[in-house]
Amino acid sequence: FVSCMERYRRTGQELYASLYKNHIQMLQCGYSKAAKDWMILEEQLFYRRGPWTDTSRSLESRWILDCYEGPSRMRRRIQHANAQVAMMRMKNEVESFSRRFYFSLACFLQINNAISQGKLTLNGAEREMDKKGLDCNQLTFFPALHESFHSEDFLELCVERQIILQEFAESEKVTFKCSVAVVQGHTALEGVLLFGKEHFYICKCFVLSPLEEVYCTRHCLSSISDPFIFNLCHKDHAVGDQMCSRYSYHDIKEIHLMRFLLQEIALEIFFKNGYSRFLVFHDSDRNKIFKRFCSFQPALKSKGITEESLNIRKHSGGEKTMLQKWQKREISNFDYLMYLNTLAGRSYNDYMQYPVFPWVLADYHSETLNLTNPHIFRDLSKPMGAQTVERKRKFIQRYNEVEKSEGDLSAQCHYCTHYSSAIIVASYLVRMEPFTQTFCSLQGGSFDVADRMFHSVKSTWESASRDNMSDVRELIPEFFYLPEFLTNANHFELGCMQDGTVLGDVQLPPWADGDPHKFILLHRQALESDYVSAHLHRWIDLIFGHKQHGSAAVEAVNTYHPYFYGDKMDLNNIKDPLIKSTILGFISNFGQIPKQLFTKPHPSRNAFSSGRETVLSLHSSGILPPFMSSLQNLKLSPVTIKELNMFSVLSDYPKGAIGHIVHTEKGILAVEKNKVLIPPLWSKTFCWGFEDFTCCFGNYGSEKNVTRFECMADWGKCLCAVCPSATTIITSGTSSVVCVWELSLVKDKVKCLNLRQALYGHTQAVTCLAASVTYSIFVSGSDDRTCIIWDLNQLTYINQLPAHGASLGSVAINNSTGDIISCAGSYLYLWTVNGQLLASINTTCSPECRIVCCCFAEVMDWDTRSIIITGSTDGVVRVGGWVRGKGILIHCNWCSVTVTRGSRSNKCGKHLVLCRELNPSLALTGKPSKTSPAVTALAVSRNSSKLLVGDDWGRVCCWSVDG
Repeated sequence: FVSCMERYRRTGQELYASLYKNHIQMLQCGYSKAAKDWMILEEQLFYRRGPWTDTSRSLESRWILDCYEGPSRMRRRIQHANAQVAMMRMKNEVESFSRRFYFSLACFLQINNAISQGKLTLNGAEREMDKKGLDCNQLTFFPALHESFHSEDFLELCVERQIILQEFAESEKVTFKCSVAVVQGHTALEGVLLFGKEHFYICKCFVLSPLEEVYCTRHCLSSISDPFIFNLCHKDHAVGDQMCSRYSYHDIKEIHLMRFLLQEIALEIFFKNGYSRFLVFHDSDRNKIFKRFCSFQPALKSKGITEESLNIRKHSGGEKTMLQKWQKREISNFDYLMYLNTLAGRSYNDYMQYPVFPWVLADYHSETLNLTNPHIFRDLSKPMGAQTVERKRKFIQRYNEVEKSEGDLSAQCHYCTHYSSAIIVASYLVRMEPFTQTFCSLQGGSFDVADRMFHSVKSTWESASRDNMSDVRELIPEFFYLPEFLTNANHFELGCMQDGTVLGDVQLPPWADGDPHKFILLHRQALESDYVSAHLHRWIDLIFGHKQHGSAAVEAVNTYHPYFYGDKMDLNNIKDPLIKSTILGFISNFGQIPKQLFTKPHPSRNAFSSGRETVLSLHSSGILPPFMSSLQNLKLSPVTIKELNMFSVLSDYPKGAIGHIVHTEKGILAVEKNKVLIPPLWSKTFCWGFEDFTCCFGNYGSEKNVTRFECMADWGKCLCAVCPSATTIITSGTSSVVCVWELSLVKDKVKCLNLRQALYGHTQAVTCLAASVTYSIFVSGSDDRTCIIWDLNQLTYINQLPAHGASLGSVAINNSTGDIISCAGSYLYLWTVNGQLLASINTTCSPECRIVCCCFAEVMDWDTRSIIITGSTDGVVRVGGWVRGKGILIHCNWCSVTVTRGSRSNKCGKHLVLCRELNPSLALTGKPSKTSPAVTALAVSRNSSKLLVGDDWGRVCCWSVDG
């Protein structure tokens, strides 16, 4: 049983692992009959739908947006929901089976007595059986209509509390409890927040009783006194979704003080792993809770968004403010808008106050898009209600009619609807879960009339800017980075319009050529264009600045219903619960004005200037950095010991083929194969490949191996390794198992190397690895001709790339876009972060030549070109790139390219542009060599001015414009 449990844990099959854990615990308690029943159940489930079974035939495919936030707070990752659905079905089968003996077993174990003494270590069986489902109406011993809900006998049955206890750290002691509402999109779940010694716990679907005891929501009445928040928490939720999540205080990146329903009662907790939680404190002092977090993690005091931090014009230290960085073009328009949204309390977790972005274009009918033409852009100085003269006149007339009719002047406004609301967000993202369910919930359980659904970018712009007096919507961030939301990949039946058009993918402007990727990239380029950069401050004045309300807002035709403004509505002083509930319902459904960040006109962005700003400006204009924009003028210079101070002493020089090159501020570092440099200081190396299968750590610049470990010997011969961080090492090799190790450092010395997770998925030796901390993924390639994408945080399987034509030789990840390269033989494949094939190509006409290494030369994520560099066994470096929507741009021998977009072929077809082959032997001697060493390592310098190449002979060369 123990062996099986560990095997399932290594494969990420937590349900099966927990079942075997149940067997063990039952045997330990003497319940051999129960353990036998569970074993029979587990075998039935495994053979019917085991962890390796292909569920695609029996389960309908669903794609769901992952809440992970990558660079610039972009959420690009999409998860396949098949595995989640399968797991839920299996859990339901477990629950159905368990009802035959579960509660009698609980009584034998005297659960309630153990809980009250705080000594119980949770039983995994009871957690899995009660984690989902178990409708109380189907269990005859539950009191009808929750009668005698707080009776002692009834509360004794709340074994769901074990779900919490099982998450407790060893020797945990809870020091404080409070009731919360956990906000998830447009709904909320009642819960409890527990503070421990080194961890805190968010318990969903649990209640804090009047005696401060924790029970599940079906065994104890709600502690929420606010009727509106109560209805929000208990609407559309089946009884029994209990969950408990444990977090370390050190895992917190930031905590922001947030509003919920325009009330200062919420906290948003951002974690270092890219996820976040939104908690509402309906009966507690939010600020005291924030101080309690700070007492455990003092550094949070300077990272939370407070009233002091809202003054973004000044900074106490010498560091530049975000405003100054934006003015000097050191950050993009997208980054600055996302920063302002965050500062103003807009959140991905609360659809009622989702981040808001502007419409930037007004041309959705032209065949091509000329970003130098100012007439194609929207007027950013005016709100959506004033984009045309006639529309503006009508809204001004509406505003004046209140005064003429001697109505309540406090209710005077131009717009009774808002530019951002939950229904607007859900309608934009309706083709992607979980927004599909949100949209249907807001529409009463089904999709809206097809003609009113978001089906065309052009028609939506015309509605919001000209035709519909009740439509003044702006955009959301996804319009500038997420092409997947524009396609109906989940094949939802969205209905048929009056003209007979069946709704499917969103209709794109002609200049997008029907390609969502091209639309997103051109749209992002428009946001970063010179015109928008010069006028964006005017839109900021309307949304976050001095024209948000007051006389400046009236003059700008930019006033909304007073219920939308937090500073105009003091909800605490409204005593009538019916009136308060009505106002909260209005706010919940129609929108909320962001916090005001500026009381004076926002300064404009600087024009082009010298220095780093010029580089960013050139990037946004689609001009590439130094060596990439001068490929035909690149010159070769060997990297010698003296010239670049690459090695301090002669013994540091690699003694074999180069395996890893890093460019740092101090110079260039390189090590031979079977070694990698450990970030972020790059002063230590991880080494493998010894005959006894051990590994060791050393200091860069020294031949002495400081620390040796034998733990890797159990996993066969190591063939590849990657170090995404100073404490994480990923290895794999002949065993086909990908091992993730945790490295412990004490006073900069390696103390231990512990296995965090063994990941199974490949069937033959794993030959290459690549990792991206910014996207929290890593990729493994194998001799079995497959590539697997893994989650770097959860250490779980995400997706498998389709089979290649040969064994994998190299993989790489673009930290700007998340794009993935996989190389098999002489073929190169380009994928999105979600595993969608963008292009594939044979890089050489020679069947003997194969790609050994590859890398990206990263450009801005809105640039249409991804620069790809490969090194091959023929000693040639090939430089080119992918033009999104057009094709692959690599060297002249590449005569064909296959471009795919899902099941549709790309309209642009085959498109090749000549770049360059870099042959070190030819450059050094003036003639080609028949014995050129293979290129084994590649790197691009920090400022993209140099291309560094390592070869099989242990040499490092540098290609640059200056030579």
